[in-house]
Amino acid sequence: MSESNPTPLPTVDALVIGAGPAGIGAALALQSVDSITYGVIDRGGIGQTYMDWNPWTRFLTPSFTGNAFGAIDLNAIHPETSPALLLQTDYPSGEAYAHYLRKVTELFKLPVVEDTAVEAVSLNDNNEFVITTARGELTANNVVWAGGEFSSPNTPEIPGAEHGIHSSQAQAWEPAEQSEVTVIGGYESGIDMACSLTSRGHTVTVLDPKSPWEVVGSDPSLTLSPRTRQRLRIAQKTDRLTLVGDASATSITVDGGQYVVTASNGNTYQTQHPPVFATGYHPHLGPVAHMFESRDDGWPLLNSDDESTIQPGLFLSGPAVRHKNLHLCFIYKFRQRFAHIAHVIGTRGGYDTTALKAWKSAGMWVEDVSCCDKSCVC
Repeated sequence: MSESNPTPLPTVDALVIGAGPAGIGAALALQSVDSITYGVIDRGGIGQTYMDWNPWTRFLTPSFTGNAFGAIDLNAIHPETSPALLLQTDYPSGEAYAHYLRKVTELFKLPVVEDTAVEAVSLNDNNEFVITTARGELTANNVVWAGGEFSSPNTPEIPGAEHGIHSSQAQAWEPAEQSEVTVIGGYESGIDMACSLTSRGHTVTVLDPKSPWEVVGSDPSLTLSPRTRQRLRIAQKTDRLTLVGDASATSITVDGGQYVVTASNGNTYQTQHPPVFATGYHPHLGPVAHMFESRDDGWPLLNSDDESTIQPGLFLSGPAVRHKNLHLCFIYKFRQRFAHIAHVIGTRGGYDTTALKAWKSAGMWVEDVSCCDKSCVC
């Protein structure tokens, strides 16, 4: 066949879009399904989001090697691996964790194609998914979207928001020496930034009307993690950190080269550094957004198998997975669903999924997520 009419690639049982921990983890589980065909593609490299992290950011959850005792490393995406063992650190940087993902991909010989952005996803007459990329089209019976959230920062809709900068941008973390910085948002990303900046001699004011630093609970998806609280106590002792819990930012203006944040309490906060939005992310669904319904809170609506409610065969893997009030936004949480998705896809395709029992034995497969919505007694 001529080059202008290349032989089409065969339809795979499952195509994973995204090569971060959610995508690589889902692929590892699919690999355990006997005879299934699958692949992974990513717009960048393996662990691209982590490579894009600023150098000041570290994991909130600790890595520790306890596999021999049945205690899987919290940041591992396969029961036989441990970032702590590979990286020799407890709170990995983004660059270090991307290295772990690449090593896991290499170790298990996963079929990953990098630098392949997905431009569109549709259905053909055979009800197969057609994935259009810059390199051509792929077809799959099932798609696992694992695009993460880093590409969809949430910016508050206030006048002058264009003068602010989101915490995902490197510039936000590198103000001029001994600058004053106003951070809008006081959950993990806001307090993480505040602690980092105060430790480097900057003076920081954090605005959040919900005072999340005062909320106590057992779920770090809803409250500050223990590591962040520990760092916060240290930052508060510097006298360079002010937490304002009775006000939200209502506007941003620029006056004489100064950024002025006006708050709902009537106060203004003036700095030379752009105000920083530590306001989290939206779910990043890209070219499959039209194939998901939305919950009332804007997050993707899923059935009990982490599958789209309007497009069978389209699954979601990663931090955007939510069931009722349960947020699966840490690796140790959303990795519990890798094996479940693989089991559903494999069973529907008539494949043997027996090998996935090893994931359950290792404590890395929760079938009924409602059992996760529990609080500690102390």
